[in-house]
Amino acid sequence: MLEDIVAFSIQYSLYAGYFSIVGGVIGNALNILTLTQLKLFRNNRSAFYLVVESTANFFSLFLSIAVNILISLRGDDATGTNLIWCRFRYTTSQTISLITSYTLCFAACDQFLSTNFQLNLRNICTIRLARYLTSIFACIWLTHSIVFVTFFEIQPQVGCVILNPISLRYSTYFFYPALVGLLPICIASLFNILAFRNVRRIVRRQLPIARRRLDQQMTAMVLTRVVMLVSLLLPYTLFRIYVINVPIVPNQSLSYAIRRLFQAIVTSCIGFNNSLSCFVFMIISPRYRRQVSFTLRKKCWRKMKSVCCIASNQVAAENLPSPHSSNIELE
Repeated sequence: MLEDIVAFSIQYSLYAGYFSIVGGVIGNALNILTLTQLKLFRNNRSAFYLVVESTANFFSLFLSIAVNILISLRGDDATGTNLIWCRFRYTTSQTISLITSYTLCFAACDQFLSTNFQLNLRNICTIRLARYLTSIFACIWLTHSIVFVTFFEIQPQVGCVILNPISLRYSTYFFYPALVGLLPICIASLFNILAFRNVRRIVRRQLPIARRRLDQQMTAMVLTRVVMLVSLLLPYTLFRIYVINVPIVPNQSLSYAIRRLFQAIVTSCIGFNNSLSCFVFMIISPRYRRQVSFTLRKKCWRKMKSVCCIASNQVAAENLPSPHSSNIELE
């Protein structure tokens, strides 16, 4: 029974990881291509934030690939035996998680300000400000994660855990529940609700139809992305708080097997959060489906055809005999 639960947890982690990797590579690539190739999105700050988030998700996918390779080769992720890998993994995962969460917060705030009826609030939002915010906070989160993981140590029979009591209290009462969990969830939810209220008022304002539709589309996409973040990040946050405070020795006990199963489930939620946004956007927005289709057909496919035609013409030109070589052959 216990071995069956552990084996199922390992298999679930592998298959969920493969699904997240394949879906994430395709979905994030479609998001980046669509939001960068279409002129409609080029100067839109919310689109810029979604591109930054999709780019960060690519790095998370590379980490997932490494973890899945280790699980398939060793049966575990090796964080409980190698201190360098333990710290590197948690540094990368925490940095990406913070960048993703707070980038969505910036997107929600930008939607609220850009759809506000007051002109001075709308003028605050600029693409330069969006670039500054993402660059500054990415450096802050990276520095924070590097300092934070220095307190991770490998304890025999337990694995990679925090042993410093001050750092343990910080992670228990502030980092996971507030900084990673409730704070971005509350900020993004609050400003998305306010932005949704502003968009409903846009109908009564004298705005071009194209601008009105774009504001409504981006607000719906950001709102959906925030709902995904809340529903998929909250279980992982609660589980991390429990794991930090209740370490379990990896033996053949039932509690250890159940925790392995819960760990596999909540970790897969993080993978789904980083990989399924594009497909959710296409489900809730028919306009985004048409934009993705247009990008693939008109932008990417034409560029690929032009590159292939240029390459084939160059090869054909190189294979044509020169006049001098023809004369030599005739002689």
